[in-house]
Amino acid sequence: MHNSSISSFIIFLTLLGGREIPAQVLTLNNAVETGLNNYASIKAKNNYLSASKATVLQSKKEYLPNLNLSAQQDYGTVNGQNGPLYGLGLSVASSGLPLPQQNWNSAFGALYLTNVNWDFFAFGRARERINVSQMAVNRDESDLEQEKFQHCIRVAAAYLNLLAAQRLTRTWQNNLERAAALKTVVVTRAKNGLIPGVDSSLANAEVSNAKISITQARDFEQEQANNLARLMGITDQQFQLDTLFFTRMPQSLADSAFKTQNHPLLKYYANRIAVSDQQAKYFHTLGMPTFSLFGVFQGRGAGFSSTYASDQHAYTQNYFEGIKPVRANYLLGIGATWNMTSILRVRQQVAAQSFISNALKEEYNLADQQLKNQLILSENKIRNAFTNYQEAPVQVKSASDAYLQKSVLYKNGLSNIVDLTQALYILNRAETNRDIAVTNLWQAILLKAAAAGDFGVFLKQ
Repeated sequence: MHNSSISSFIIFLTLLGGREIPAQVLTLNNAVETGLNNYASIKAKNNYLSASKATVLQSKKEYLPNLNLSAQQDYGTVNGQNGPLYGLGLSVASSGLPLPQQNWNSAFGALYLTNVNWDFFAFGRARERINVSQMAVNRDESDLEQEKFQHCIRVAAAYLNLLAAQRLTRTWQNNLERAAALKTVVVTRAKNGLIPGVDSSLANAEVSNAKISITQARDFEQEQANNLARLMGITDQQFQLDTLFFTRMPQSLADSAFKTQNHPLLKYYANRIAVSDQQAKYFHTLGMPTFSLFGVFQGRGAGFSSTYASDQHAYTQNYFEGIKPVRANYLLGIGATWNMTSILRVRQQVAAQSFISNALKEEYNLADQQLKNQLILSENKIRNAFTNYQEAPVQVKSASDAYLQKSVLYKNGLSNIVDLTQALYILNRAETNRDIAVTNLWQAILLKAAAAGDFGVFLKQ
């Protein structure tokens, strides 16, 4: 996700599961660790990193001399002809004097060749190629780290969402129990003629609504469990989570100064720029000359005699005589090659790579700006969530007292079913708001950790 926004840190991603884990209390740390070990994208980036490291070794070995061994055994004629030729396309290298006329005398021949060629100096081309490979390793390492960091945020967000869903399910279960208890009271009083029969119908409707609501809550809970299981790379979706998050508030909500340049995502973007800059340096060396050392040792055999030019019968078709090396030559030399027109091509290649570096720098600046804005937003969300967190118990207490009062009044015939069901609805809404307020507070802390680039900001709470 090279160009994704920071908000994607808390989006639920999906991945088909792998192995199962035992059914027990699942802590946040265990969920994160399991996700880091199982998630396929992290495994993929590990393989990319291993490939980059192998490329570094390959680049270092590119500087070694080329050693070529060649052997061939042939059968054919040796007719020669005076005339100019250019080495274009395929041709044979039969060696023989030009004879007055064509003949079809054939014999065996052989060529054994050892060639060493070493480009020992090319103005740092080999060194720059190695540097490019090493920069790619740094880039892939930072890519792996930022993927791990983002996945920690994803798993933590999914964990909190599932915890909130389980809490909401319990709240709706409490609402169903209150509605069922109310129904029992209403039906009994209606049968005894103390209240109108329509009250029992309203009570039945309220119970039915509570059942539908709890089914919807369970469906949402199952969806969140599925998200968490996929992010953890497992198939078991029955989780018993640590409810510590609902028993206390974060330890510290004070604003903290964070430097975004230490963010794993920005480190990855910075390493992408470094790779591009290094590639530009490497491309620049492609326009420079190459100095080479070379050496050749050659052995040759032929079924044609040295007197064949004057006696066309002086040859043998014996295979072993033809392939036996009878002449040898060696050659040592130093040379330089420089394609002068490559300078024009390389200049444009370097310019193109410089534009790519500039584009990567702009992407870095964009990500940095998004992170800074996200950090400011997270601080605002923390303050707002903390305000709601403090207000939620007041709402629950007031709604609970109102429901108790309306319930007592109704049982004594001093209130009606509409007022009582309204109080029931307000109490359920208050309990739901309380659960959401707690979750939003922890989610705001997690958002701050995502923007700061430090998952420890969340874990320390």
